[in-house]
Amino acid sequence: MQNDGSTVSWVDPILDELAKSPGTAYLPAGKAAAEPTALATLAFVAHERNTAAVASAYQLVAMQQANGEVSIRGGEESPGWPTSLAIVAWAAVMRQQARSLQSNIDRALAWLLANRGEGFERTDTFGHNTELVGWAYAEPSHSWVEPTAFAVLALKAAGREREAATREGVSVLIDRQLPGGGLNYGNTYVLGQLIRSHVQPTGIALLALAGEADSSGRIKKSIAWLRRNIGPETTPLSLAWAVLGLAAQQSNVPQADEWLAAAAARVQARDRSPHKLAILALAAKGWPQ
Repeated sequence: MQNDGSTVSWVDPILDELAKSPGTAYLPAGKAAAEPTALATLAFVAHERNTAAVASAYQLVAMQQANGEVSIRGGEESPGWPTSLAIVAWAAVMRQQARSLQSNIDRALAWLLANRGEGFERTDTFGHNTELVGWAYAEPSHSWVEPTAFAVLALKAAGREREAATREGVSVLIDRQLPGGGLNYGNTYVLGQLIRSHVQPTGIALLALAGEADSSGRIKKSIAWLRRNIGPETTPLSLAWAVLGLAAQQSNVPQADEWLAAAAARVQARDRSPHKLAILALAAKGWPQ
């Protein structure tokens, strides 16, 4: 958590603006979408904006389908990877508000566990363990880092951290880390070529791996890699996920508030993306526990 739990002055106007609409979009005047709405819900929870958090959580309820899935936007049938973030948001609101969202969580969990990624036999083409199963962006397909991390976060938020699927998801995230630290969106080596690490998936994976033991030392390398590869010019989404991931690993960044504030100012001067502003506000406080 950043800034010793204090409210950051630049965040308040952002939260005020986000609270004007319970559904949050990727861009101004856009249609409400599940990912930014879930992140806004978490930001409201983290900053103790209780009324706004509940309203935002129920916007996610309106997006949930009968089978439990929460797709990218209401009315769209798939893909369902945002289901994980909806679970995390609902669980956070329930912890703070004791609201009755358990049936939504249960249906979403059932869908999530029934729609994991696909593994396949190991070959020399890929350097990672292709037999390990996590979650995918589009089902059914091979597992990728970010949807696997979101699913692990969802299962942990729902008290399912010891479940076999959660444990295998953690194994995927450890296996996909690169020799020098960090992760990209899914691969390590392809056809003998080492793939480069990226900031955003590394931050998201480290967030999901909080509290996990790792005898291979890969998590430690990824923390070090991420600290070396962020700075005041890091793009807003990547910076926010990096700060969240490092904080979850007890590796706080002293300049985080300064960098996040500057990133928010850039967003407000450019595209005014509610999605970006929501996650920057969340990163300023830390992932709700």
